[in-house]
Amino acid sequence: MNWSPEQRKLAEKYQSLDEIPAGERRYKCHTCHFVVDENPCPHCGETSLEIMCPLDHCDCHHSIVESIEYCPLCGKAVCPECGSHDVVQISRVTGYLQDVAGWNAGKQQELKDRVHYSVV
Repeated sequence: MNWSPEQRKLAEKYQSLDEIPAGERRYKCHTCHFVVDENPCPHCGETSLEIMCPLDHCDCHHSIVESIEYCPLCGKAVCPECGSHDVVQISRVTGYLQDVAGWNAGKQQELKDRVHYSVV
């Protein structure tokens, strides 16, 4: 992913999403699916909102991509073509494809650390 200079500055400025001041945060509401600037959600009143990574582009139209990259700020998987954090990462580790979102932190780190090879 080619992060812009502005995005690189944000990734250097904050070490985690919790360090972003409340006045600069955006939130994802998983109840009404809006991105909002305040907590609770002004649309549905939901109070359990996810702090949104400022590097998230929010809108990915790629159905399947060959590889995955990771956000330098929040560490979540991102689409390598557009930078959206709303991707579902699947892996075939145990003989079948499965969503890795349910894996524990150690198994997800193992997936990030793997070396990927290309057969030409």
